[in-house]
Amino acid sequence: MKTTSGSSDKNQGTGSNAIIVFVLLTLAFTVVMAIVSANRQSAFVIPGFAPKDFNIGDPVDFRVNKIVSAKTQIPYSYHHLPVCKPQKTISDAEGLGETILGDRIESSLYEVKMLVNETCKTICKPDVFKTLTKNEIHEFRRRIQEQYKVNWLLDQLPAATKNQDSLTSKDWEVGFPLGRLDKQDGRVLLYNHVDIEVSYHPEPENKYRVVLFSVTPKSHGYADVTSATYCKYSLDLDLKPDVATQNVSWTYSVTWTLDDTPWHNRWERYLKMSGDVQVHWFSILNSLMIVLFLSGMVAMILMRTLHADLRRYNSQDPEEPDETGWKLVHGDVFRPPERGMLLSVLVGSGSQVLGMSIVVMIFAVLGFLSPANRGGLMTAILVLFVWMGVFAGYFATRTYKNIGGENWRRNSLLTAIFFPGIVFATFFLESIFLWSVDSSGGVPFGTFLALIVLWFGISVPLCFFGSYFAWRKESDKQPARTNQIPRQIPAQVWYMHPLFSILMGGILPFGAVFIELFFIMSSIWLHKFYYLYGFLFIVFLILILTCAEITVVMCYFQLCSEDYNWWWRSYLTSAASAFYMFLYAIFYFATSLDISNFVSFVIYFGFSFIMCFGFFVLTGAVGFYSCYFFVRKIYGNLHVD
Repeated sequence: MKTTSGSSDKNQGTGSNAIIVFVLLTLAFTVVMAIVSANRQSAFVIPGFAPKDFNIGDPVDFRVNKIVSAKTQIPYSYHHLPVCKPQKTISDAEGLGETILGDRIESSLYEVKMLVNETCKTICKPDVFKTLTKNEIHEFRRRIQEQYKVNWLLDQLPAATKNQDSLTSKDWEVGFPLGRLDKQDGRVLLYNHVDIEVSYHPEPENKYRVVLFSVTPKSHGYADVTSATYCKYSLDLDLKPDVATQNVSWTYSVTWTLDDTPWHNRWERYLKMSGDVQVHWFSILNSLMIVLFLSGMVAMILMRTLHADLRRYNSQDPEEPDETGWKLVHGDVFRPPERGMLLSVLVGSGSQVLGMSIVVMIFAVLGFLSPANRGGLMTAILVLFVWMGVFAGYFATRTYKNIGGENWRRNSLLTAIFFPGIVFATFFLESIFLWSVDSSGGVPFGTFLALIVLWFGISVPLCFFGSYFAWRKESDKQPARTNQIPRQIPAQVWYMHPLFSILMGGILPFGAVFIELFFIMSSIWLHKFYYLYGFLFIVFLILILTCAEITVVMCYFQLCSEDYNWWWRSYLTSAASAFYMFLYAIFYFATSLDISNFVSFVIYFGFSFIMCFGFFVLTGAVGFYSCYFFVRKIYGNLHVD
């Protein structure tokens, strides 16, 4: 008996083919845009963002932001430091993404006017000095020893400093150090003076635009702040630990320089990575060559083997012996797995993360998530994840129904709560630790309420909405009937043991992304910009292809060993790459970071867990569906008596 499809199946297949063609065309367009984006070194413009023109003497918007440290990973607002500050600090309304990332953008006493140079201007009023207490001196000393950097904004451009480790003057770093530790004599020097250099580009009608905001910090210790020459001739300001008080004056100078960089290219200096682009291309080509080679080998082996199997199994000659065993388990291959509820929930959550990732990357490749839009990437991830709840509910319930589940409401509720609940609980625990140290990274309680409203007010209803339509749809008609009595699984060779085969299957997907993962983790933990979304999208496609291939291969070997428990194995084979990702996070922590604080330890591994958990459900869903369609395909082309 051979399974055939009716006219309704043909119509459904035609509709599915149209959807597949549309998806492939969309992916092809996005890949082209990704390659263009990967090669593009300029035109970092956010669609919908307009430049701001200034006349001579117009005030330019100056804001202070958080201070950050790669050594502690704990951000603080700038005015958390005992510096001179306005009597009434005005805080800008941060977006959801900015708040979660710990940005605290506030007004300051620094004044910058278009094309107006300043020399040694003080900000402390009414006295030019601020008297630091012993505790405040200790606060500054500790932050300097922890290598904190200051972040300022001028016309929405971050303050930049020239990379001291670079041999060229074209490489920039975002932010500037709060001070420095003199290793020769152990002094802790505070940078209390900054030379601000602002580059401008002239526009028609005597208008001007800001295209670069650079800062050179200096340490000035002095006795006479009214001297006209003290900014050029002064001693270092040494913060002494054994004094009761110490006078400090914060000063700044402003210099305007003409620049031929147009406004739409002004982010080029911030985003340029000296030599990194070549590394990205090399890593992608290397991974792509490996994947293409393995794909060819896998396709050749599977197609030749499967065709031989099908010819033998469909042969009418009863004398031809069976050489492999995947036909022998046709009566058990679609037997519902144990803990099918949990499996369907994980598949639904993975579909949600996968859909969110695809849409976010498409927007990023098209230029909507430029670093100029602070917090835009985080906001997009949260909003799209919420709206993708409909996919989570649909695919979870669809999977649950195909394996014989009956309680779709419980399945939908678990799908809406399980993965987001674990992520939310981890994030909330981290915020508690950040609150304990008064960090700006501790998300305000009102923001948590907003997240809960998005979760239960939008995501959960959408999840039930998708589940309802999935439950009303007929379940897939499996190409082989399931026997009432389960077939005994023969003893397996050592390399087909579930744990070993799962761990082996996770190596290849991780190997396709680990080089790009280094750059992503460096941007997160070393506070660098990441804007190579074109490269990231190409790597993401390689990851999807690799997950599908390795899962299909391992599933085929498993069925040939007459082991029909493929449901969970298909999910965990590709999802095991998250295990290697977490091991890599441990390796990166030990080799690239210098963290000794317990709160910093919790922050790093908490966010690493969230990232790896999301990677786990995403790759697992890709592997599951790849194997599911593969199994249905091979048994649908098999004559079964």
